[in-house]
Amino acid sequence: MAVKVRIPTPLQRLTQGQEEVEGATGTIISLVDDLDKRFPGIAERISENGKIRRFVNIYLNDEDIRFLNVEETIVKDGDEVSIVPAIAGGRQ
Repeated sequence: MAVKVRIPTPLQRLTQGQEEVEGATGTIISLVDDLDKRFPGIAERISENGKIRRFVNIYLNDEDIRFLNVEETIVKDGDEVSIVPAIAGGRQ
């Protein structure tokens, strides 16, 4: 069993249109690096210098990794990871 990773629509062009892909266990940042090996360019949109970009939210089993161990959060077989780009809003 692997980690299920939900890919947001803007990044699906990098995953050949796939909404979900499988990833490796380890830490969140190692998962991002693993995804980048199979889907080049995805890591630079999610992370920078080993840190998750501040406008990208990542959830592990529906829990925000910012309230866990951020990039060092452990991901195990059967876990579900959702990558959610932050959306700016407000009035003009």
